[in-house]
Amino acid sequence: MLNKQQIRFCLDEMGKMFPHAHCELTHSNPFELIIAVSLSAQCTDALVNRVTEQLFKKYKRPEDYLAVPLEELQEDIRSIGLFRNKAKNIQKLCQMLLDEYGGEVPTTRDELIKLPGVGRKTANVVLSVAFGIPAIAVDTHVERVSKRLAFCRWKDNVLEVEKTLMRKVPENEWSITHHRMIFFGRYHCKSQNPQCPICPLNEICREGKKRLRKRV
Repeated sequence: MLNKQQIRFCLDEMGKMFPHAHCELTHSNPFELIIAVSLSAQCTDALVNRVTEQLFKKYKRPEDYLAVPLEELQEDIRSIGLFRNKAKNIQKLCQMLLDEYGGEVPTTRDELIKLPGVGRKTANVVLSVAFGIPAIAVDTHVERVSKRLAFCRWKDNVLEVEKTLMRKVPENEWSITHHRMIFFGRYHCKSQNPQCPICPLNEICREGKKRLRKRV
């Protein structure tokens, strides 16, 4: 696994590559964000944004999602994968927000993960992006990059990856590191055809070295 100096090098290089990395889900408040992140499971941010462009015009508050039949909400998000389950969870989430939190999105991880359809990754995104609370959300990009670069072990599960990153990355950099790793994984260190030949991290990336050797 990489040492602190090597990890610092990786973080700095990602920062140079993606200095303006940010959450790409379109939203204007914490409620819209939690809906958007809930919809994004196994789906691209681009598709979610296309759906929420109209969705957020129709539904402004938790009450709005509960004022329509489930079938109508399902139809509104039909183009998104798992739309039936996601629609059910959105209505349950909205009901819980009204019953327990006065219609407002809670600001602690423990409260967030109690909401239907909200796991630790979603909770961390909301904490970081909506409320500015340091957190690292481990999605498929963050997990892939962490393992390829040997920030953590291949066998680590998502929670272990998150805890490892929290130990190795300064807390005041958790949120921006999360976004930069997502951009790095989404646009450079892709699942298929990663850009190894032009990667500035080749010298210390075990996966990159393997891939480049195979090209020779």
